[in-house]
Amino acid sequence: MAEQDAVDLDRRKFLTVATAVTGAVGVVFAATPFVASWNPSERAQALGAPITVDLSKLELGMMLTYVWRKQPIYIFRRAPETVAKLAAHDAHLKDPKSAESEQPAYAVNEMRARRADVAVLVATCTHLGCLPKQRFEPGDVALGADWPGGFLCPCHGSRFDLAGRVFNGSPASVNLRIPPYSFQDDNTLIIGQDDTTTQGVA
Repeated sequence: MAEQDAVDLDRRKFLTVATAVTGAVGVVFAATPFVASWNPSERAQALGAPITVDLSKLELGMMLTYVWRKQPIYIFRRAPETVAKLAAHDAHLKDPKSAESEQPAYAVNEMRARRADVAVLVATCTHLGCLPKQRFEPGDVALGADWPGGFLCPCHGSRFDLAGRVFNGSPASVNLRIPPYSFQDDNTLIIGQDDTTTQGVA
């Protein structure tokens, strides 16, 4: 009898543990799609929902490319010495003060950014919409010894500096556009949302 009670007790413990485990697994499976639903869908992002970018591993000279509102967005980190040299070639630019170009009010400055070290640009040439390629190395052989680093459009040769400002002699007439964006913290960038936009409306 005692032996049978021990078996029943063991069976009851086993069933209790098994039920608890099954219930926990069920909760995880049920919660996963629910939690995932908090993130914007691809369609929502294409329509302008803000996207979050982790900057923690973005080192100096590195660039990330994201898509927001069906547009490629370049995000890159600039060294302090790079930012300090931006004014040196103002005389060679079409719109050095960004007076005729499209950007949020907080990006109407020499670095065209909220923070000197992080640049955020819409990566479509303002001439005919091609994708400018990075040419970050100063003095690039193909671009000349006075090249400060920046972007070259492969379609028609428009050149832009590391603030997205267009050089004289380029077919593009204005600087690269800048989307609305903000920083949630030092390492989290939100594209499509700033102090005045909540749903990515520029």
